[in-house]
Amino acid sequence: MTTPLRTALVVASTREGRFGPTVARWFETIVAARTDIELTVADLADADLPAHWTPDLSPRCRTFVEHLSEADAYVILTPEYNHSFPASLKQAIDITGQIWRRKPVGFVSYGGLSGGLRAVEQLRPVFAELHATTLRETVSFHQFPFDETGTPHDPDTAAQAATVLLDDLHWWGHALRTARHRNKPHDRTA
Repeated sequence: MTTPLRTALVVASTREGRFGPTVARWFETIVAARTDIELTVADLADADLPAHWTPDLSPRCRTFVEHLSEADAYVILTPEYNHSFPASLKQAIDITGQIWRRKPVGFVSYGGLSGGLRAVEQLRPVFAELHATTLRETVSFHQFPFDETGTPHDPDTAAQAATVLLDDLHWWGHALRTARHRNKPHDRTA
């Protein structure tokens, strides 16, 4: 039996009244049914991100960075704001820098008619610059298709999309983790 893939779910929105926690709870239930993925939630609203770049991080922000550093794979849960992703997510990516290197990144997005997919497309080149591998398969929610209990209106389709994403993330996560441990390349700074 292989070790479960340590995966961080990054909840990107920090706005008051945000919808992200509802989607995160749903996603956690999907992952909980699996034994091959160990999920940790890293919520940017709890990360105490600095307003500007600084090497002197608060204790809560250092804990956030440590949680991300321990992961072998990531799922970014992002809304779409003005055809892009939240500034809080960009700040978190910039602060954490090299931890994404040679690791897979999947996406769950929500919002508007595009279901957050424009935010995902904006994130792909950002992660490419960090030498991360972004997955083609995504889970996206157009508008806010959840009922008052936090269940998607079409739970079977949503669960199927999440399963495809997680299967891909698991494959890439193990492949890249094995490669990182076998071949420790000289890490160059970006």
